[in-house]
Amino acid sequence: MYSNFKEQAIEYVKQAVQEDNAGNYVKAFPLYMNALEYFKTHLKYEKNPKIKEAITAKFTEYLRRAEEIRAVLDDGGAGPGANGGDAAVATRPKTKGKDGDGGNGGDDSEQSKLRAGLNSAIITEKPNIKWNDVAGLESAKQALQEAVILPVKFPQFFTGKRKPWRAFLLYGPPGTGKSYLAKAVATEADSTFFSISSSDLVSKWMGESEKLVANLFQMARENAPSIIFIDEIDSLCGQRGEGNESEASRRIKTELLVQMQGVGHNDDKVLVLAATNTPYALDQAVRRRFDKRIYIPLPDLKARQHMFKVHLGDTPHSLTESDFESLARRTDGFSGSDIAVCVSEGCVI
Repeated sequence: MYSNFKEQAIEYVKQAVQEDNAGNYVKAFPLYMNALEYFKTHLKYEKNPKIKEAITAKFTEYLRRAEEIRAVLDDGGAGPGANGGDAAVATRPKTKGKDGDGGNGGDDSEQSKLRAGLNSAIITEKPNIKWNDVAGLESAKQALQEAVILPVKFPQFFTGKRKPWRAFLLYGPPGTGKSYLAKAVATEADSTFFSISSSDLVSKWMGESEKLVANLFQMARENAPSIIFIDEIDSLCGQRGEGNESEASRRIKTELLVQMQGVGHNDDKVLVLAATNTPYALDQAVRRRFDKRIYIPLPDLKARQHMFKVHLGDTPHSLTESDFESLARRTDGFSGSDIAVCVSEGCVI
């Protein structure tokens, strides 16, 4: 039965495109909105992941066109007809340009506001964390050095089929140093570093979250070489099709997939770095975009021993090398953050 929803959506799309090409925006807008509703209903029942991904991509494309038409109608002072299609979506009020017109000045002003919000995600001051400050994780550090440092210093080595990894997923138990490792990358890399959380990309306005994602990647391309670090990516990119998934969340994931694919863009100098404790909670298509996935385990004996020394730092103490070895043995199964807490409590006592 659900195939009828797809057929009905396609029929509405044909009518909408016909009216759109003829310049009848008042008629085209509600037709696009009706098509989107049928596509959305069809997605709830579709089981084939490839078909769902294709339909989602079309959904995003038609949604963008509908928003563009809505903006034109708003600027012209006309609504999308008398059939109530205008009420189907809540869009952000148009921002006027400085000269008061509703043309390109408004678009530029809106984009400037979106980018101003993302500017806070750019880390201008290096965190001052060196590779040596990260205990253990040698394979992860080597892989990141090959992907981040070497292409910048020796670009002649990465030509033809030999290309650096473009997307890294760091996963493992909480407190094992995934975010800390990203800070070390920000320190060591001579690149623009974007540190992103879900709050930077989620907006209450219809369509703005996708624009934030698109602007983020555009800013990264303009400031290349650059690194986009998304901490706790599972909060943004959970499985699609779940019952508690909102329409806004689905659109963010779709836009992120499109941008990470990089079709039509030169993303050779843009690295996406993400961290998560629950990799299998990620949407399969998002997980596939990360061509390099690195497991960050709990620290081994030598790493724990080094962590105790690092966290003690310049604090006066009488511990010997054998004491550090004993502490490392007694903290088997502890994460890096657990050891930091142990040192803090020991210093207080």
